[in-house]
Amino acid sequence: MKPAPTTGVREALAVQISSPFNLHISLVKHSSTAGRRFFSASASFFSRRCRDLHFQFRMANHNLKTTKNHLRHVESMSTFPSGAGKISKLNAVILGEALASEEDDLVFPNADFTRQALLPSPQKYLEMYKRSVDDPAAFWSDIASQFYWKKNWGKSVVTENFDVRQGNVKIEWFKGGITNICYNCLDRNVESGNADKIAIYWEPNEPGNQDSLTYSQLLQRVCQLANYLKDKGVKKGDAVVIYLPMLMELPIAMLACARIGAVHSVVFAGFSSESLAQRIVDCKPKIVITCNAVKRGSKVIPLKDIVDAALAESAKNGISVDVSLTYENQSAMERKSTKWEEGRDVWWQDVVPKYPTTCEVEWVDAEDPLFLLYTSGSTGKPKGVLHTTGGYMVYTATTFKYAFDYKPSDVYWCTADCGWITGHSYVTYGPMLNGATNVIFEGAPNYPDPGRCWDIVDKFKVTIFYTAPTLVRSLMRDGDEYVTRHSRKSLRVLGSVGEPINPSAWRWFFNVVGNSSCPISDTWWQTETGGFMITPLPGAWPQKPGSATFPFFGVQPVIVDEKGVEIEGECSGYLCIKSSWPGAFRTLYGDHERYETAYFKPFPGYYFSGDGCSRDKDGYYWLTGRVDDVINVSGHRIGTAEVESALVSHPQCAEAAVVGVEHEVKGQGIYAFVTLVDGIPYSEELRKKLILTVRNQIGAFAAPDKIHWAPGLPKTRSGKIMRRILRKIASRQLDELRDTSTLADPGVVDQLIALADT
Repeated sequence: MKPAPTTGVREALAVQISSPFNLHISLVKHSSTAGRRFFSASASFFSRRCRDLHFQFRMANHNLKTTKNHLRHVESMSTFPSGAGKISKLNAVILGEALASEEDDLVFPNADFTRQALLPSPQKYLEMYKRSVDDPAAFWSDIASQFYWKKNWGKSVVTENFDVRQGNVKIEWFKGGITNICYNCLDRNVESGNADKIAIYWEPNEPGNQDSLTYSQLLQRVCQLANYLKDKGVKKGDAVVIYLPMLMELPIAMLACARIGAVHSVVFAGFSSESLAQRIVDCKPKIVITCNAVKRGSKVIPLKDIVDAALAESAKNGISVDVSLTYENQSAMERKSTKWEEGRDVWWQDVVPKYPTTCEVEWVDAEDPLFLLYTSGSTGKPKGVLHTTGGYMVYTATTFKYAFDYKPSDVYWCTADCGWITGHSYVTYGPMLNGATNVIFEGAPNYPDPGRCWDIVDKFKVTIFYTAPTLVRSLMRDGDEYVTRHSRKSLRVLGSVGEPINPSAWRWFFNVVGNSSCPISDTWWQTETGGFMITPLPGAWPQKPGSATFPFFGVQPVIVDEKGVEIEGECSGYLCIKSSWPGAFRTLYGDHERYETAYFKPFPGYYFSGDGCSRDKDGYYWLTGRVDDVINVSGHRIGTAEVESALVSHPQCAEAAVVGVEHEVKGQGIYAFVTLVDGIPYSEELRKKLILTVRNQIGAFAAPDKIHWAPGLPKTRSGKIMRRILRKIASRQLDELRDTSTLADPGVVDQLIALADT
């Protein structure tokens, strides 16, 4: 349910920006939002604020004029920050002073936030960004030197070849530098005085039984498991598969592997036994780590049964695993109810606590492998994305610090699972490299009711909350009352990850969850990139709802056409990256040819992200979704995310997922699955209104050919919409639905099939 407009509001003060940076206060009419408190704010405050912004923008503009071959998306600006000429008049609000409405184009950080921000202005961002692309070796060396290295890297900080025409693609950062990421996450924090600081608050599925570990306690637990793994013959370079839910033992297992130089491969504990077996066969682990079961909401999932089936399947393919280390998750299943294979299965609690609480570190080269993370497509073999140690360590720590404006007093909660890259970079490594206090949640975000997230925020005084647009939309649908009955006063920064967040969801997240006072870090990045690539930096830039804003340090995004020609200014096309960054993945495990073919051959000289992107007249980047989620209707390239955003803007539409289907005349037609706000009935009238909404916002060519009512959408337990399944339903290829075991609710598929012709 969308927030209702503020009643009784007729006018509000707003900052008006007109080229060339004449900032003044004016009285503007508003048909919705924007409280009278904004209107009553003192004119002197706004005058000071406007002068500050005016100065910052002028200085930033001056910097740009002296810059060569950097920030190419804004090189042609005549005024800042437009990449295509003059800035049109924009309504703007300041955080905490007014709500962001459909009429607001820019949202500025408030003065208090900016004063304390790590990056307090566009000028400071541009100074750092310019150095990061003009002299990346010096820029990243300075940052890397803040970590512990047993031995410094050689003269060459970075060695790269991005162009397949010049030979094999190769990326190396800090080669020759000797370090250990576990040491930098834990030992360094203990030694610097953070031994008693909480590293992890753990919130179980069932409310009321929380747990926690200090950095000192976490280090001891990691060392015990590391010693056990070594005792079982796991050594540097060996693989360990981890199939665990969000227990504290999951990051413990990751860090223990890193401590001894083993390569961990975390498999999301929602994948089927077949998918797990594929990954086991590919990486050939010495040990599999799992637990007997997990409870998610009211549902018990027997994880060890899945592992047993996967190990049996792996053995048929010639890969045997000698040890299955199983954590007894008593809240989900008792030991006596767990199936067991003597000689292979070992209870974690019976062996690991007996080992010493100190363990020597295995020092590794910066380019030694850290982890494998498999990405699965709709068909074909999963891709084993390989990340190495040094560059990934430096990049994840730095992106976490600046994108969330991290302060030592923050309590940080990322709702992602460690089975995905977000859980690697922004649950385990990035936060702990900064000495952060993390919240880890085992359960479902709407259990026992849709207010669970805000119960947790208030309980642990969470200051930074990072989640997916899917969860935001789901919480929107449940209604504001589940949010507003909680304080949430601790929140100061919000974050979004996983897919483009549509402006309506952005505004609800901002207005309702953040009380109009929290900037939103709407991050774009990928499993392959290791860390954030394009993201707002709180305090530095005004934000546009739904835009990922500008590139992170060292990242040089370009938008190209179908021929690979770079497009300047306001445009749409394929998003590519030129030149490497420290967190980039180095290869696909065992298949470097596929690595080059998938990512570097489509547009030689660039890393091809696979995503479409638009850049607006002000230089802001807007992700339009995967290129394979772009529908070509009668020659018009239409991003599915754009159509979805238009549908969700209708007040009775809670969520939408759009796919392309074959069309006899158009080539491809637009097929939209639509979930309505609770209590709204399906009707022909509403169907027509939804189509009209898309026609009005995008154009007649983007109008959906089919609206398919959807009580729910097929999602994994992490919230990812399985569009592969939607395509098969839309095309009536029901015999090709394949594995639906990773869905949070497989019954949704049957509901959608039953409603297919309604």
